Amino acid sequence: MISPRIFEVINIGLVILDPDLTVRHWNRWMELHSGIPEAEIVGKSLFDHYPNLNTTRFTKNCKSVLTFGNFCFFSQKLHRWLFPFKPVTSFAGMFDRMQQSCTMGPLRDDGNAIRQLFISVQDVTEVAAYERRLVELNTRDPLTGAFNRRFLDARLPDECERHKRYGRPLSLLMWDIDHFKRVNDTHGHQCGDEVLKSVAAVVGSELRLTDMLIRYGGEEFCCLLPETQIDTAAAVAERIRACVEAHCVKCGDETIRITISIGVSELDSDSAEQEALVALADKALYEAKSSGRNRVVARLLA
Repeated sequence: MISPRIFEVINIGLVILDPDLTVRHWNRWMELHSGIPEAEIVGKSLFDHYPNLNTTRFTKNCKSVLTFGNFCFFSQKLHRWLFPFKPVTSFAGMFDRMQQSCTMGPLRDDGNAIRQLFISVQDVTEVAAYERRLVELNTRDPLTGAFNRRFLDARLPDECERHKRYGRPLSLLMWDIDHFKRVNDTHGHQCGDEVLKSVAAVVGSELRLTDMLIRYGGEEFCCLLPETQIDTAAAVAERIRACVEAHCVKCGDETIRITISIGVSELDSDSAEQEALVALADKALYEAKSSGRNRVVARLLA
């Protein structure tokens, strides 16, 4: 027989509830992470301390366990957490709550009758943090920190579908660095990389949290602006253009001044096709460069 003391030293939380969902056991792990001593919570309803759990879904799961002996699983990917504990790992800065993987199951007596249920709580914050970083590695440009083309290909269809369904505006900026080949040829590719990083940082600082800066390829970037009509997008583009023009890039002892050209388009409510949005912004960018560079051109579908 397993000694009950093992439940006080294992590195997972263990809660035992009776059919009224009154707490009958609250192990040491739960004490440490909740700040609630066992003596304070045992004999009381779980909902007295955790009203957030008093939901139809949670109580139905409890009833299913107690009535049929089912097991219920609360994965981190779907639920994030059951108990709102503070994260304690070195990845705490990525989450405001400990990420948890929880299991609920029946406890039977010697006659095989279900008398209580248990909830086990495992801290998976570190695993969730690594998974998030892997996702970012697959969707971020390592040089500039902007999203990459793979991200755009995955995200743009979703934004276009949202536009179709709800009629919300969606604009796109396409921009690149004027005479970037001259920068590389004159100052070297290391300085070229510094220019890319510096300009991306300037542009990113002028965007909202909901906007997306994406490295489209080489020195060409785009900015996806949800909930933004073309007039507003053009004003944002002009502000970005001016900020870049006023910015100096330091590369060793050299100071490099650069400019960018920007094309702006808005998703048309009739076609609402992502290819048209990108193609029109690219055409507007070409017009901006061919008409003298360091300027913004905005175009709507004819």
